[in-house]
Amino acid sequence: MDELTFQSATALCDMMRRREVSPVDVLQAHLRRIEKINPRLNAIVTIAPDAVSKAKEAEAAIIQGKAIGELTGLPITIKDTIETAGLRSTSGSSRRAHFVPNRDAPAIARLKAKGAIILAKTNTAEMAMDYTADNPVFGRTHNPYDLSRTPGGSSGGEAAAIAACLSPAGIGSDLAGSIRIPSHFCGIAGLKPGSARVPGAGQFPPSIGPYSLGSAIGPLARYVEDLKLLFSALIDVPLQESKGDALQGQRVGWYASDDTAPVTAETLRAVESAARALADAGLAVQECRPPGIEQGFDLWLKLFSWASVVQLRDVYQDHEEEGGGFVRWRLATADDTLTPSLDDYIHAWMERDRLREALIDWMARTPLLVAPVGATPAFKHDTLKISVAGERIGVFRAFSYSQSFNAFDLPAVSVPAGRSAEGLPIGIQIIGRPFAEFEVLRAARIVEKALGGWQPPPEL
Repeated sequence: MDELTFQSATALCDMMRRREVSPVDVLQAHLRRIEKINPRLNAIVTIAPDAVSKAKEAEAAIIQGKAIGELTGLPITIKDTIETAGLRSTSGSSRRAHFVPNRDAPAIARLKAKGAIILAKTNTAEMAMDYTADNPVFGRTHNPYDLSRTPGGSSGGEAAAIAACLSPAGIGSDLAGSIRIPSHFCGIAGLKPGSARVPGAGQFPPSIGPYSLGSAIGPLARYVEDLKLLFSALIDVPLQESKGDALQGQRVGWYASDDTAPVTAETLRAVESAARALADAGLAVQECRPPGIEQGFDLWLKLFSWASVVQLRDVYQDHEEEGGGFVRWRLATADDTLTPSLDDYIHAWMERDRLREALIDWMARTPLLVAPVGATPAFKHDTLKISVAGERIGVFRAFSYSQSFNAFDLPAVSVPAGRSAEGLPIGIQIIGRPFAEFEVLRAARIVEKALGGWQPPPEL
Protein backbone atom coordinates (compact mmCIF):
# COMPACT_ATOMS: atom_id res chain seq x y z
CA MET A 1 0.00 0.00 0.00
CA ASP A 2 1.28 3.49 -0.86
CA GLU A 3 2.16 5.07 2.50
CA LEU A 4 0.39 8.34 1.64
CA THR A 5 -2.96 6.63 1.12
CA PHE A 6 -2.68 5.09 4.59
CA GLN A 7 -2.37 8.49 6.32
CA SER A 8 -5.22 10.29 8.04
CA ALA A 9 -6.69 13.36 6.38
CA THR A 10 -5.43 15.44 9.29
CA ALA A 11 -1.88 14.13 8.87
CA LEU A 12 -1.95 14.75 5.12
CA CYS A 13 -3.06 18.35 5.64
CA ASP A 14 -0.27 18.89 8.18
CA MET A 15 2.34 17.29 5.90
CA MET A 16 1.31 19.43 2.94
CA ARG A 17 1.21 22.59 5.04
CA ARG A 18 4.78 21.90 6.24
CA ARG A 19 5.79 21.16 2.61
CA GLU A 20 6.89 17.62 3.50
CA VAL A 21 4.78 16.31 0.63
CA SER A 22 3.02 18.04 -2.23
CA PRO A 23 -0.72 17.99 -3.01
CA VAL A 24 0.17 16.51 -6.40
CA ASP A 25 1.97 13.59 -4.72
CA VAL A 26 -1.03 12.99 -2.45
CA LEU A 27 -3.50 13.09 -5.31
CA GLN A 28 -1.43 10.84 -7.57
CA ALA A 29 -1.02 8.29 -4.78
CA HIS A 30 -4.79 8.03 -4.43
CA LEU A 31 -5.30 7.82 -8.19
CA ARG A 32 -2.84 4.92 -8.32
CA ARG A 33 -4.67 3.23 -5.47
CA ILE A 34 -8.01 3.69 -7.24
CA GLU A 35 -6.61 2.24 -10.46
CA LYS A 36 -5.36 -0.81 -8.58
CA ILE A 37 -8.23 -1.54 -6.20
CA ASN A 38 -11.41 0.03 -7.52
CA PRO A 39 -12.07 -2.49 -10.32
CA ARG A 40 -12.76 -5.10 -7.63
CA LEU A 41 -14.75 -2.80 -5.32
CA ASN A 42 -16.63 -0.50 -7.71
CA ALA A 43 -16.72 2.19 -5.03
CA ILE A 44 -15.49 5.11 -7.19
CA VAL A 45 -17.85 5.84 -10.09
CA THR A 46 -16.66 9.17 -11.56
CA ILE A 47 -13.19 10.70 -11.20
CA ALA A 48 -13.03 14.50 -11.29
CA PRO A 49 -11.22 15.49 -14.53
CA ASP A 50 -9.79 18.64 -12.95
CA ALA A 51 -8.38 16.97 -9.82
CA VAL A 52 -4.77 17.04 -11.00
CA SER A 53 -4.93 20.69 -12.07
CA LYS A 54 -6.50 21.62 -8.73
CA ALA A 55 -3.68 19.80 -6.92
CA LYS A 56 -1.13 21.78 -8.93
CA GLU A 57 -2.88 25.01 -7.97
CA ALA A 58 -2.79 24.00 -4.31
CA GLU A 59 0.89 23.11 -4.58
CA ALA A 60 1.69 26.53 -6.09
CA ALA A 61 -0.26 28.33 -3.36
CA ILE A 62 1.65 26.51 -0.63
CA ILE A 63 5.05 27.13 -2.26
CA GLN A 64 4.25 30.83 -2.74
CA GLY A 65 3.19 31.19 0.88
CA LYS A 66 -0.32 32.33 0.03
CA ALA A 67 -3.11 32.17 2.58
CA ILE A 68 -4.49 28.65 2.46
CA GLY A 69 -7.45 26.88 4.02
CA GLU A 70 -7.40 24.11 6.57
CA LEU A 71 -8.06 21.52 3.85
CA THR A 72 -5.77 22.87 1.13
CA GLY A 73 -4.65 20.06 -1.15
CA LEU A 74 -6.74 17.36 0.56
CA PRO A 75 -8.46 15.05 -1.95
CA ILE A 76 -11.93 14.01 -0.84
CA THR A 77 -14.73 11.90 -2.30
CA ILE A 78 -18.42 12.74 -2.47
CA LYS A 79 -21.52 10.54 -2.43
CA ASP A 80 -23.15 10.59 -5.85
CA THR A 81 -26.42 12.00 -4.48
CA ILE A 82 -24.72 15.30 -3.60
CA GLU A 83 -24.29 17.78 -6.46
CA THR A 84 -20.83 18.82 -7.65
CA ALA A 85 -20.42 21.54 -10.26
CA GLY A 86 -19.34 20.20 -13.64
CA LEU A 87 -19.13 16.63 -12.35
CA ARG A 88 -21.77 14.00 -13.05
CA SER A 89 -24.15 13.45 -10.14
CA THR A 90 -26.54 10.60 -10.90
CA SER A 91 -28.06 9.51 -7.57
CA GLY A 92 -27.73 6.01 -9.04
CA SER A 93 -30.84 6.59 -11.18
CA SER A 94 -31.06 5.97 -14.91
CA ARG A 95 -33.32 9.03 -14.99
CA ARG A 96 -30.27 11.14 -14.03
CA ALA A 97 -27.50 9.05 -15.58
CA HIS A 98 -26.08 12.01 -17.52
CA PHE A 99 -26.99 14.83 -15.15
CA VAL A 100 -24.17 17.34 -14.61
CA PRO A 101 -24.97 20.14 -12.11
CA ASN A 102 -23.90 23.68 -12.87
CA ARG A 103 -23.18 24.48 -9.23
CA ASP A 104 -22.00 22.81 -6.05
CA ALA A 105 -24.21 21.88 -3.14
CA PRO A 106 -23.53 24.44 -0.37
CA ALA A 107 -21.76 21.78 1.73
CA ILE A 108 -19.37 21.08 -1.15
CA ALA A 109 -18.79 24.79 -1.72
CA ARG A 110 -17.74 25.14 1.93
CA LEU A 111 -15.21 22.32 1.63
CA LYS A 112 -13.78 23.78 -1.56
CA ALA A 113 -13.53 27.19 0.12
CA LYS A 114 -11.30 25.55 2.75
CA GLY A 115 -9.06 24.16 -0.01
CA ALA A 116 -10.37 20.60 -0.44
CA ILE A 117 -10.02 18.99 -3.87
CA ILE A 118 -12.86 16.85 -5.21
CA LEU A 119 -11.22 13.56 -6.18
CA ALA A 120 -14.24 11.54 -7.26
CA LYS A 121 -17.89 10.63 -6.75
CA THR A 122 -18.79 7.40 -4.97
CA ASN A 123 -21.50 4.83 -5.55
CA THR A 124 -24.84 4.82 -3.79
CA ALA A 125 -28.11 2.95 -3.58
CA GLU A 126 -30.52 4.06 -6.31
CA MET A 127 -32.13 7.30 -5.11
CA ALA A 128 -30.51 6.62 -1.70
CA MET A 129 -33.38 4.26 -0.94
CA ASP A 130 -31.88 1.13 0.65
CA TYR A 131 -28.96 -0.33 2.59
CA THR A 132 -26.78 -1.10 -0.43
CA ALA A 133 -24.65 0.74 -2.95
CA ASP A 134 -26.28 -0.92 -5.96
CA ASN A 135 -28.02 0.83 -8.86
CA PRO A 136 -28.82 0.54 -12.60
CA VAL A 137 -26.21 3.13 -13.60
CA PHE A 138 -23.04 1.72 -12.03
CA GLY A 139 -23.96 -1.66 -10.57
CA ARG A 140 -23.02 -2.73 -7.06
CA THR A 141 -20.19 -1.88 -4.72
CA HIS A 142 -18.56 -4.65 -2.67
CA ASN A 143 -17.45 -4.58 0.95
CA PRO A 144 -13.63 -4.42 1.15
CA TYR A 145 -13.61 -6.89 4.06
CA ASP A 146 -15.61 -9.50 2.15
CA LEU A 147 -16.45 -8.97 -1.53
CA SER A 148 -19.54 -11.17 -1.21
CA ARG A 149 -21.12 -8.67 1.18
CA THR A 150 -22.64 -5.22 0.83
CA PRO A 151 -20.79 -2.15 2.13
CA GLY A 152 -24.15 -0.88 3.36
CA GLY A 153 -26.04 2.11 2.15
CA SER A 154 -26.90 4.38 0.96
CA SER A 155 -23.42 5.95 1.36
CA GLY A 156 -21.85 2.54 0.73
CA GLY A 157 -19.46 3.52 -2.04
CA GLU A 158 -18.11 6.31 0.14
CA ALA A 159 -17.48 4.03 3.10
CA ALA A 160 -15.89 1.30 0.95
CA ALA A 161 -13.59 3.78 -0.79
CA ILE A 162 -12.38 5.25 2.49
CA ALA A 163 -11.94 1.88 4.20
CA ALA A 164 -9.83 0.63 1.28
CA CYS A 165 -7.70 3.82 1.24
CA LEU A 166 -8.96 5.03 -2.15
CA SER A 167 -9.85 8.26 -0.37
CA PRO A 168 -8.75 9.76 2.94
CA ALA A 169 -12.22 11.10 3.79
CA GLY A 170 -15.48 12.19 2.25
CA ILE A 171 -19.08 13.25 2.51
CA GLY A 172 -22.30 11.28 2.64
CA SER A 173 -25.89 11.76 3.76
CA ASP A 174 -28.06 10.06 6.35
CA LEU A 175 -31.86 9.77 6.68
CA ALA A 176 -32.07 6.22 8.04
CA GLY A 177 -28.50 5.42 9.05
CA SER A 178 -26.98 5.98 5.59
CA ILE A 179 -23.70 7.33 7.00
CA ARG A 180 -23.51 5.24 10.17
CA ILE A 181 -24.47 1.86 8.70
CA PRO A 182 -21.88 1.86 5.88
CA SER A 183 -19.29 3.12 8.38
CA HIS A 184 -20.21 0.22 10.69
CA PHE A 185 -20.12 -2.32 7.83
CA CYS A 186 -16.77 -1.03 6.50
CA GLY A 187 -14.95 -0.44 9.79
CA ILE A 188 -14.58 3.35 9.59
CA ALA A 189 -16.04 6.33 11.45
CA GLY A 190 -19.01 8.40 10.32
CA LEU A 191 -20.87 11.38 11.78
CA LYS A 192 -24.55 12.15 11.32
CA PRO A 193 -24.95 15.73 12.55
CA GLY A 194 -28.24 17.29 13.52
CA SER A 195 -30.40 18.00 10.49
CA ALA A 196 -29.89 21.78 10.54
CA ARG A 197 -26.14 21.80 11.20
CA VAL A 198 -24.88 21.38 7.62
CA PRO A 199 -26.70 22.98 4.68
CA GLY A 200 -28.79 20.25 3.06
CA ALA A 201 -29.51 21.84 -0.32
CA GLY A 202 -28.10 20.36 -3.52
CA GLN A 203 -29.04 16.73 -2.88
CA PHE A 204 -31.20 14.40 -4.91
CA PRO A 205 -33.63 13.28 -3.66
CA PRO A 206 -33.88 16.77 -2.12
CA SER A 207 -33.80 17.15 1.65
CA ILE A 208 -37.11 18.99 1.82
CA GLY A 209 -40.57 18.39 3.24
CA PRO A 210 -40.65 15.56 5.80
CA TYR A 211 -37.03 14.64 4.98
CA SER A 212 -35.82 17.92 6.48
CA LEU A 213 -36.87 16.67 9.94
CA GLY A 214 -34.17 14.00 10.05
CA SER A 215 -31.87 14.09 7.03
CA ALA A 216 -28.26 15.26 7.38
CA ILE A 217 -25.07 15.63 5.36
CA GLY A 218 -21.97 14.56 7.25
CA PRO A 219 -18.38 13.29 7.01
CA LEU A 220 -16.94 9.77 6.81
CA ALA A 221 -13.28 8.96 7.50
CA ARG A 222 -10.98 6.26 8.85
CA TYR A 223 -10.18 8.34 11.93
CA VAL A 224 -12.36 10.33 14.31
CA GLU A 225 -9.97 13.29 14.20
CA ASP A 226 -10.77 13.60 10.50
CA LEU A 227 -14.50 13.73 11.18
CA LYS A 228 -13.82 16.72 13.40
CA LEU A 229 -11.66 18.33 10.72
CA LEU A 230 -14.32 17.99 8.01
CA PHE A 231 -17.27 18.78 10.25
CA SER A 232 -15.61 22.04 11.33
CA ALA A 233 -15.24 22.96 7.67
CA LEU A 234 -18.82 21.95 6.87
CA ILE A 235 -20.26 24.21 9.56
CA ASP A 236 -17.66 26.90 8.83
CA VAL A 237 -16.22 27.26 12.32
CA PRO A 238 -12.60 27.08 13.52
CA LEU A 239 -11.40 23.59 14.35
CA GLN A 240 -12.08 23.00 18.04
CA GLU A 241 -9.44 21.51 20.23
CA SER A 242 -10.45 18.22 21.85
CA LYS A 243 -9.12 18.01 25.40
CA GLY A 244 -8.68 14.53 26.80
CA ASP A 245 -10.28 15.35 30.16
CA ALA A 246 -13.22 17.33 28.76
CA LEU A 247 -15.65 14.47 29.42
CA GLN A 248 -14.40 13.49 32.89
CA GLY A 249 -17.39 12.60 35.06
CA GLN A 250 -19.90 12.89 32.22
CA ARG A 251 -22.88 10.55 32.59
CA VAL A 252 -23.29 7.97 29.82
CA GLY A 253 -26.14 5.53 29.31
CA TRP A 254 -25.81 2.42 27.17
CA TYR A 255 -28.30 -0.10 25.86
CA ALA A 256 -28.38 -2.95 23.36
CA SER A 257 -32.10 -3.62 23.04
CA ASP A 258 -34.72 -1.27 21.65
CA ASP A 259 -37.59 -3.81 21.65
CA THR A 260 -37.63 -3.64 17.84
CA ALA A 261 -34.66 -5.71 16.71
CA PRO A 262 -32.42 -8.16 18.59
CA VAL A 263 -28.65 -7.90 18.12
CA THR A 264 -25.94 -10.52 17.72
CA ALA A 265 -23.89 -11.53 20.74
CA GLU A 266 -20.83 -9.97 19.07
CA THR A 267 -22.69 -6.68 18.66
CA LEU A 268 -23.62 -6.72 22.33
CA ARG A 269 -19.97 -7.29 23.25
CA ALA A 270 -18.92 -4.35 21.07
CA VAL A 271 -21.39 -2.04 22.84
CA GLU A 272 -20.21 -3.29 26.23
CA SER A 273 -16.57 -2.77 25.21
CA ALA A 274 -17.27 0.80 24.17
CA ALA A 275 -19.10 1.49 27.43
CA ARG A 276 -16.19 0.01 29.40
CA ALA A 277 -13.70 2.17 27.48
CA LEU A 278 -15.63 5.30 28.42
CA ALA A 279 -15.84 4.17 32.04
CA ASP A 280 -12.08 3.55 32.10
CA ALA A 281 -11.60 7.12 30.82
CA GLY A 282 -13.45 8.52 33.84
CA LEU A 283 -17.02 8.84 32.56
CA ALA A 284 -19.95 7.72 34.71
CA VAL A 285 -21.39 4.85 32.68
CA GLN A 286 -24.52 2.84 33.41
CA GLU A 287 -26.79 0.50 31.48
CA CYS A 288 -30.14 2.20 30.87
CA ARG A 289 -32.47 2.74 27.95
CA PRO A 290 -33.76 6.30 27.50
CA PRO A 291 -37.47 7.01 27.19
CA GLY A 292 -39.20 6.72 23.83
CA ILE A 293 -36.47 4.77 22.04
CA GLU A 294 -38.73 1.77 21.51
CA GLN A 295 -41.03 4.01 19.43
CA GLY A 296 -38.31 5.38 17.17
CA PHE A 297 -38.68 2.79 14.40
CA ASP A 298 -42.44 3.24 14.13
CA LEU A 299 -42.08 7.03 14.10
CA TRP A 300 -39.50 6.80 11.32
CA LEU A 301 -41.93 4.83 9.17
CA LYS A 302 -44.78 7.26 9.83
CA LEU A 303 -42.67 10.36 9.15
CA PHE A 304 -40.52 9.35 6.21
CA SER A 305 -41.66 6.16 4.49
CA TRP A 306 -44.54 7.59 2.48
CA ALA A 307 -42.49 10.66 1.55
CA SER A 308 -40.09 8.26 -0.21
CA VAL A 309 -42.96 6.80 -2.25
CA VAL A 310 -44.12 10.27 -3.29
CA GLN A 311 -40.62 11.21 -4.45
CA LEU A 312 -40.15 7.96 -6.38
CA ARG A 313 -43.48 8.40 -8.13
CA ASP A 314 -42.55 11.94 -9.14
CA VAL A 315 -39.24 10.81 -10.65
CA TYR A 316 -40.36 7.56 -12.31
CA GLN A 317 -43.87 8.40 -13.46
CA ASP A 318 -44.44 6.66 -16.83
CA HIS A 319 -40.85 5.34 -16.58
CA GLU A 320 -41.23 2.75 -13.83
CA GLU A 321 -39.42 0.14 -15.94
CA GLU A 322 -36.25 2.23 -15.75
CA GLY A 323 -35.97 1.73 -12.02
CA GLY A 324 -33.69 -0.85 -10.48
CA GLY A 325 -34.95 -3.79 -8.47
CA PHE A 326 -35.60 -1.96 -5.19
CA VAL A 327 -37.28 1.05 -6.82
CA ARG A 328 -39.55 -1.13 -8.96
CA TRP A 329 -40.49 -3.20 -5.90
CA ARG A 330 -41.20 -0.11 -3.79
CA LEU A 331 -43.41 1.42 -6.45
CA ALA A 332 -45.23 -1.86 -7.14
CA THR A 333 -45.99 -2.54 -3.47
CA ALA A 334 -46.64 1.00 -2.23
CA ASP A 335 -50.40 0.62 -2.39
CA ASP A 336 -50.36 -2.69 -0.49
CA THR A 337 -50.56 -0.63 2.70
CA LEU A 338 -53.12 2.03 3.50
CA THR A 339 -52.09 5.52 2.43
CA PRO A 340 -51.69 7.59 5.61
CA SER A 341 -54.13 10.44 6.05
CA LEU A 342 -53.11 13.99 6.77
CA ASP A 343 -54.46 13.58 10.30
CA ASP A 344 -52.31 10.47 10.76
CA TYR A 345 -49.21 12.33 9.64
CA ILE A 346 -49.87 15.35 11.84
CA HIS A 347 -50.49 13.12 14.85
CA ALA A 348 -47.21 11.27 14.20
CA TRP A 349 -45.35 14.57 13.91
CA MET A 350 -46.78 15.84 17.19
CA GLU A 351 -46.01 12.53 18.91
CA ARG A 352 -42.44 12.70 17.61
CA ASP A 353 -42.03 16.23 18.99
CA ARG A 354 -43.46 15.21 22.37
CA LEU A 355 -41.17 12.18 22.67
CA ARG A 356 -38.16 14.12 21.42
CA GLU A 357 -38.70 16.79 24.08
CA ALA A 358 -38.96 14.12 26.78
CA LEU A 359 -35.79 12.43 25.51
CA ILE A 360 -33.83 15.70 25.45
CA ASP A 361 -35.03 16.51 28.98
CA TRP A 362 -33.82 13.07 30.11
CA MET A 363 -30.46 13.67 28.43
CA ALA A 364 -29.93 16.81 30.51
CA ARG A 365 -28.83 14.32 33.20
CA THR A 366 -27.31 11.70 30.90
CA PRO A 367 -25.94 13.62 27.91
CA LEU A 368 -24.36 10.71 26.03
CA LEU A 369 -25.75 7.38 24.84
CA VAL A 370 -23.98 4.30 23.50
CA ALA A 371 -26.00 1.91 21.35
CA PRO A 372 -25.65 -0.53 18.47
CA VAL A 373 -25.69 0.82 14.92
CA GLY A 374 -27.78 -2.19 14.00
CA ALA A 375 -28.47 -5.85 14.62
CA THR A 376 -25.62 -7.40 12.61
CA PRO A 377 -22.38 -6.77 10.77
CA ALA A 378 -22.43 -6.57 6.94
CA PHE A 379 -24.73 -9.09 5.30
CA LYS A 380 -24.45 -10.84 1.95
CA HIS A 381 -25.49 -9.13 -1.27
CA ASP A 382 -29.20 -9.53 -2.13
CA THR A 383 -30.17 -10.27 1.48
CA LEU A 384 -33.75 -9.37 2.36
CA LYS A 385 -34.09 -11.00 5.78
CA ILE A 386 -31.58 -11.94 8.46
CA SER A 387 -31.67 -14.33 11.42
CA VAL A 388 -30.66 -12.80 14.74
CA ALA A 389 -31.02 -14.44 18.16
CA GLY A 390 -33.56 -16.91 16.81
CA GLU A 391 -35.68 -14.25 15.11
CA ARG A 392 -36.13 -13.68 11.38
CA ILE A 393 -36.38 -9.97 10.57
CA GLY A 394 -36.17 -7.72 7.52
CA VAL A 395 -32.94 -5.84 6.96
CA PHE A 396 -34.64 -2.46 7.36
CA ARG A 397 -36.03 -3.30 10.79
CA ALA A 398 -32.59 -4.62 11.77
CA PHE A 399 -31.27 -1.04 11.83
CA SER A 400 -33.97 0.56 13.97
CA TYR A 401 -31.16 1.65 16.31
CA SER A 402 -29.93 4.08 13.67
CA GLN A 403 -33.33 5.18 12.36
CA SER A 404 -34.47 6.31 15.81
CA PHE A 405 -31.94 9.12 15.91
CA ASN A 406 -33.06 10.39 12.54
CA ALA A 407 -36.63 10.41 13.82
CA PHE A 408 -35.51 12.27 16.97
CA ASP A 409 -32.91 14.36 15.09
CA LEU A 410 -29.95 13.91 17.43
CA PRO A 411 -26.27 13.87 16.43
CA ALA A 412 -24.72 10.41 16.31
CA VAL A 413 -21.31 9.05 15.38
CA SER A 414 -20.41 5.49 14.41
CA VAL A 415 -16.97 4.23 15.46
CA PRO A 416 -15.39 0.75 15.18
CA ALA A 417 -15.61 -1.26 18.39
CA GLY A 418 -15.21 -4.94 17.54
CA ARG A 419 -15.11 -7.77 14.99
CA SER A 420 -17.34 -10.70 14.18
CA ALA A 421 -16.09 -14.28 14.06
CA GLU A 422 -15.75 -13.87 10.29
CA GLY A 423 -13.52 -10.83 10.77
CA LEU A 424 -16.19 -8.30 9.80
CA PRO A 425 -16.09 -4.87 11.46
CA ILE A 426 -18.67 -3.97 14.09
CA GLY A 427 -19.32 -0.34 14.90
CA ILE A 428 -21.27 1.24 17.72
CA GLN A 429 -22.88 4.64 17.79
CA ILE A 430 -22.56 7.42 20.34
CA ILE A 431 -25.47 9.84 20.51
CA GLY A 432 -25.62 13.31 22.03
CA ARG A 433 -27.97 16.20 22.58
CA PRO A 434 -28.77 18.75 19.87
CA PHE A 435 -25.67 20.71 18.77
CA ALA A 436 -23.36 18.34 20.72
CA GLU A 437 -21.47 16.98 17.70
CA PHE A 438 -18.05 17.84 19.11
CA GLU A 439 -18.96 16.15 22.37
CA VAL A 440 -19.91 12.87 20.68
CA LEU A 441 -16.71 13.08 18.64
CA ARG A 442 -14.64 13.41 21.82
CA ALA A 443 -16.33 10.32 23.23
CA ALA A 444 -15.81 8.47 19.94
CA ARG A 445 -12.11 9.32 20.06
CA ILE A 446 -11.86 7.66 23.48
CA VAL A 447 -13.46 4.48 22.12
CA GLU A 448 -11.27 4.56 19.02
CA LYS A 449 -8.07 4.84 21.06
CA ALA A 450 -9.12 2.11 23.48
CA LEU A 451 -10.41 -0.42 20.95
CA GLY A 452 -8.13 0.17 17.99
CA GLY A 453 -10.36 1.96 15.50
CA TRP A 454 -10.02 1.32 11.77
CA GLN A 455 -8.00 -1.72 10.76
CA PRO A 456 -6.91 -2.24 7.15
CA PRO A 457 -8.99 -4.74 5.18
CA PRO A 458 -7.26 -7.74 3.61
CA GLU A 459 -5.25 -6.54 0.61
CA LEU A 460 -7.52 -6.75 -2.39
